[in-house]
Amino acid sequence: MTVILAFLFFLLLFVGIGAYAARRKRSKTTDDYLLADRSVGPWFTALSAMATNSSGFMFVGFVGSIYASGISAAWLSVGWIFGAYFTWFWIPERLREQSAEQGAKTIPTFLGGTTDGSWPRATAAIVTLLFLGAYASAQLSAGSKALQVLFGWPHAVGAVIGAVIVLVYCFSGGIRASIWTDVAQSFVMIGSIFLLAGVGVVEAGGFASLWQKLEAIDPQLVRVVPEDFRFGFGLYLLGWLAAGAGMIGQPQIMVRMMAVKRVEDLRLSRHIYCGANVLLSIGCVVAALSCRVLLPADGSFDPELALPTLSLELLPPVLVGLIIAGLFAASMSTADSQVLVCSSAITQDLFPSWRDSYVKAKIGTVIVAVVVLAIALTASESVYTMVIIAWSALAAALGPLMVVRCFGWRVTPRLATTMILTGVATVLLWRFGLGLSGAVYEVLPGAVMGFAVYFIGRGK
Repeated sequence: MTVILAFLFFLLLFVGIGAYAARRKRSKTTDDYLLADRSVGPWFTALSAMATNSSGFMFVGFVGSIYASGISAAWLSVGWIFGAYFTWFWIPERLREQSAEQGAKTIPTFLGGTTDGSWPRATAAIVTLLFLGAYASAQLSAGSKALQVLFGWPHAVGAVIGAVIVLVYCFSGGIRASIWTDVAQSFVMIGSIFLLAGVGVVEAGGFASLWQKLEAIDPQLVRVVPEDFRFGFGLYLLGWLAAGAGMIGQPQIMVRMMAVKRVEDLRLSRHIYCGANVLLSIGCVVAALSCRVLLPADGSFDPELALPTLSLELLPPVLVGLIIAGLFAASMSTADSQVLVCSSAITQDLFPSWRDSYVKAKIGTVIVAVVVLAIALTASESVYTMVIIAWSALAAALGPLMVVRCFGWRVTPRLATTMILTGVATVLLWRFGLGLSGAVYEVLPGAVMGFAVYFIGRGK
């Protein structure tokens, strides 16, 4: 009973924060609903972007990957962090400044440009809906897995609860409520993962003992640089660096750059964002390795359930509630952002006549939330797989065009549309047609092909 009460306390806390943020809205306009009237401070921008980026993927998918493969799987996070840090120097400030000048409220609108951009805008919106919708459904699945371990509830129950909570504060307060709850959730996420990591290391006998026990289970678990890469470790790491740089193709993150109050605030946001990501990644790696020692693998154990399972075994009930709330918070902090972005793609980019309707913006949010829930209830892929595919498709499809637009390079609507479609096609071919995703993450070839299309097409 204590576990349930602690968990419910944090859930109600997040909902309350979202409701309070909704009361601080300046007007019932789409500018406020989608961009908080571009009034967000640097700390809120950074922590919200971090929480949105990290998601249930870190607590469920990433931890499960470390549990299964060992410390070598952490290169994913290394590449993700450094690749993202690099892009912060070049893109966010340009995006904030130019999107305001253009009057763009969404990423697809910005990518469409100021003249005759209906085709690239609509194409970017459709790609956003398809892959970000799947991404959001993965978050509901991740949160559901936490409740499945804690209460033994069916998958559907947790997914429905997550969808309802996301809808409540998104519907009421738009992106402002999303950002405010993200900030609170970021503290719970980092605090809970370090709590469990610390307890896990102590239970394993300290870091030295943890390392020795991992090596005894399987020497591959402590191999820092994995072996047998088809194209070598260098290209493997470059693929994950490209994945981090692919942040610029993630509308749910980049829209936060558009909402910041001042362009120069993004310089501080860069350091906060990357520092928070480093902390969370370290906590997840240590916690996952502890899980591998303390929860021996067998054929029936799901690695993506490692964190909630370990918390049940090691922590008192009130702290179990905190851990599960942290995992659930990670999932909801991303799902809310993605639902809002998908709904804005519908109301702003696919149906321009709805663009200035505050009521229709909210209706779009409800529609997207229902569809995302339906996907979560029927999808069979793991959280890790769904997130990896969605991230790569968005990064390769929208990232190259984002660079082109931010640097003011000339691009025709036909060429912009071709860049988007080429990125998606390359990602899908690389993963499903050629089966090379394990050798080089598909963001790299997808982005390279997108830029190649641009430089070849520009000369014609």
